[in-house]
Amino acid sequence: MAEFMTEHRSGIGPAADEPRVPTVIADDLHIVYRVYGTGAGKGGATAALDRIIRRKPSTGVREVHAVKGISFTAHRGESIGLIGSNGSGKSTLLQAIAGLLPAERGKVYTHGQPSLLGVNAALMNDLTGEKNVILGGLAMGMSREEVRERYDGIVDFSGINEKGDFISLPMRTYSSGMAARLRFSIAAAKDHDVLLIDEALATGDRSFQKRSEARIRELREEAGTVFLVSHNNNSIRDTCDRVLWLEKGDLRMDGPTEEVLAAYEEFTGA
Repeated sequence: MAEFMTEHRSGIGPAADEPRVPTVIADDLHIVYRVYGTGAGKGGATAALDRIIRRKPSTGVREVHAVKGISFTAHRGESIGLIGSNGSGKSTLLQAIAGLLPAERGKVYTHGQPSLLGVNAALMNDLTGEKNVILGGLAMGMSREEVRERYDGIVDFSGINEKGDFISLPMRTYSSGMAARLRFSIAAAKDHDVLLIDEALATGDRSFQKRSEARIRELREEAGTVFLVSHNNNSIRDTCDRVLWLEKGDLRMDGPTEEVLAAYEEFTGA
């Protein structure tokens, strides 16, 4: 799991003559998934039941080496894009930084509390958008008073009510884009030590994307660190000053946004 540094950020950005403060350090990080019961023949559940009945050990364990020896240091005030082909390990790396996946080898150190925002992050479908805003804010560490103060701003930012009073309807009535915008809006209402965003800007119209990009820049200026996974290179250009390029679990390149994107676009033929 991620190991948390004891020092907590002051909440203000460093002055120009102050040393940069590390917020995330990945040190030779390896993440390995193990998929059990992958032998030919019976499906996973049937094979598992058969092993229990016969008291036989699992046969066929497939290992997926999703992150392979990645090392980097992120600093306070940086916005870092993660790019790469599908299955390159971007989302896995975010989960490891958030402390949701154990390291096979190596370490992840974080300064402050990472907050992972994914498009598929769970809100409660049977509750209204209004109640989800309240519960989501509380879950992110806001007080009830802070949630009340920021509630209107969250709803306005999301654009949920632009075509009707959707905030009072159950989440199950929302489109996937509406739900994703609401998730981002809840997360963006709070200042973060380290904010991890997985494809959130891929949803919504260009107006919402512009609001999201502006909010990410504000979070950077408020001394947070932002990681953004996106397949939209324009979003990366607009919001990130540094990019990590992953391919098949390896860190292929780490550097300034334009330099890394140019190499990536040449690689992909984009």
